[in-house]
Amino acid sequence: MRKPQRGYARQDRVKEQIMREMAELVRTGLKDPRAGFITINEVDVTRDYSHATIYYTVLDDSTREITEDALEHAKGYLRTELSKRIKLFKTPELHFKYDESLERGMSISHLIDKVVAEKPVED
Repeated sequence: MRKPQRGYARQDRVKEQIMREMAELVRTGLKDPRAGFITINEVDVTRDYSHATIYYTVLDDSTREITEDALEHAKGYLRTELSKRIKLFKTPELHFKYDESLERGMSISHLIDKVVAEKPVED
């Protein structure tokens, strides 16, 4: 029989801590002028904490590719700084992915608004 899960799993705490630290590092520690305004939206961590996928968005979509290059270039620095802030047996490898969920949500919302606007009003 499985024990009931007590409150907050360690993996969730690690994910949240990595998300907080990465947001702070990107905001204050990343000196690369190519990196625009980056928002960290989500972090996924493998069960063994060896890999962390960091989902981000940028304020200006035209800087998306440049920001991706800047994050890839700074990956080693960010991992080193993360290891100083979070005490884990092994600091996870960082993988950055652009989070398209916000854009998809806005697109769906636009389509819904369009359909509602085209629908004839019934009495």
